[in-house]
Parts: sequence; structure tokens; C-alpha cells
Amino acid sequence: MYTEGVSKKTISEKSGCSRNTVKKYIRQFISLGMTFEELNKLNNTSLEALFKTEDAVSNPKLEILRSYFPEMEKALKRKGITREHLWQKYISEHPDGYRVSQFKEHYNRWRKQSAGVMHIEHKAGDKMQVDYTGNRLEIVDLETGELRPVEVFVAILGASQLTYVDASLSQKKEDFIQSCENALHYFGGVPQAIITDNLKSAVIKSDKYEPTLNEAFRDFTLHYGLSALPAGPYKPRHKALVEGMVKIIYRVIYPEIRKQTYTNLADLNRDIRTELDKLNNQLLKGRPYIRRMLFEETE
Repeated sequence: MYTEGVSKKTISEKSGCSRNTVKKYIRQFISLGMTFEELNKLNNTSLEALFKTEDAVSNPKLEILRSYFPEMEKALKRKGITREHLWQKYISEHPDGYRVSQFKEHYNRWRKQSAGVMHIEHKAGDKMQVDYTGNRLEIVDLETGELRPVEVFVAILGASQLTYVDASLSQKKEDFIQSCENALHYFGGVPQAIITDNLKSAVIKSDKYEPTLNEAFRDFTLHYGLSALPAGPYKPRHKALVEGMVKIIYRVIYPEIRKQTYTNLADLNRDIRTELDKLNNQLLKGRPYIRRMLFEETE
């Protein structure tokens, strides 16, 4: 807003920050000698390092506390673990540390700064969110030479964000159920529930409280002992993780896959798996760990 000529007073009102805070960050921005475009290309960790407050730098006690947060975030994904439990562990190691209310407040600030978005705490093994990408991939029909669009299925675990992706010929119930089963085999286990869109391959009748599942999908959930929780109509936040992962797949996996021409699903899925493994072994944004590591440690 500052680079667009907005006044400090207006910036303060729109951002919810005091005018002194706005002035402080503008001074830091000017002293960096960087353009907004250059800053906007940086990840959250780099930005945090550039705009770190003087208080944080000069406060060893706060630095010790903040170094505790990445492991704390992972621990909170385990069932039965609360912030109070983790504060008790922290205070036993640092008797002169922060009281519980300050401990929670600093943790909330750290999450906002490092994640950049509102974060929901997902418990390990709780839910798997599934969806199809809107943009499809293609294979070449050897008989006609025409390009045949194929569906791309995505599944993600809530706590670790470990992701599974595969391509199929359709979104029909047989292909949908097969992809869900493939995801369970990839993860090596079964979550307590699966959150799906109101696809006809899963849901016959949409209802806010008791949606009717089609018989084949219901049998699938009964066989594996998991609950089905169709997302509410027009409520993507109910499966926000998988919606966000679709965008990442467009950016990370699709460009690599589209460099090649495929004539069958087996070859296409082989290369999707290669790129998927790379994705699951990349550092999570603003975090010092990868999805695969988080899965193996907590989920």
C-alpha cells in the first residue's frame, strides 16, 4: 500500500496495526533498498528474517521460545497433546520462561508470521480430503491419434499434508473408488474419515446433516472402516487443504508432466508418482520439515 501512495493513517486503519508499527516497517522497507516486486518474490521465512523486530533480536528468552515452536507445531498434531502439556514441558526446562498465557500468545503470533494464512490444527490420522483437479491432463488415443482428457485425483492427509495423486479415465464411481483405495495403499493406512466433494460417484443425495452415499462408495467405506463426510455444497473451506493442494499440483507437477506425450495411463501415473515424491519431500512453506518426515513422525 505504501508503494502505491496510500497514507500511513489509511494503512494503519486497513491493516489493523498502530501507526507507529506502520512507520517502523516502512522505515525498514526503505532501509533495505529493495523494490516491492523483489520482496514479493521472497518466501515467508526470508521475509521474516528481513523484517525481524529489534525486540526479537535482542531478547534471548524470546529466541529460545521461538526455537521451540516448530517441534511444538508437530507435537500438537498428535491426539491428546494440548498447548498446556507443551507449556508444562517448556517451563520445566526453562523455569524462568514465559507464563502460559504469554506462551500461547507468542505461539499464535509465530504461526501467523510463518504460515501467512489462518491455520487449522489437524489431528494425526483424523481425515483424508479428496477431490479432482478442474484442469485435466491428456493421453493420446493410439487408434485415432486424438487427445483424450483424463481426470486427476488428489488426496491429502490433514496433519502431515502428505499427498497422493493419480490419473484415471473418468470420475465414475469405479474409478473414484479405485483412486481412493490407491491413496490408502500409498499412505499405508486408513484415516478415521474421508472428506469428499458432493460427487455423484460418492453421494446420491446431498444433505447438510445426512447425505445419502451411493451403494458402492458406502460399501467401500464400510470395508475399510472409515466414515464419509461429504463437504457442504459451495463450502470449499470444508476441504480447504485439498483445494490448496490442487493449486500446488498445477504449479509443481503439471509443467513437468506436460513436457511429455503419453499414450496410456500406466506411463502417465508412473511419471506423476515421480513428481509427487519430489513434492512430498520438499520443505513445507515456512517450516523446517517436509511432508514425508511429518507423516512418519506424527501420522
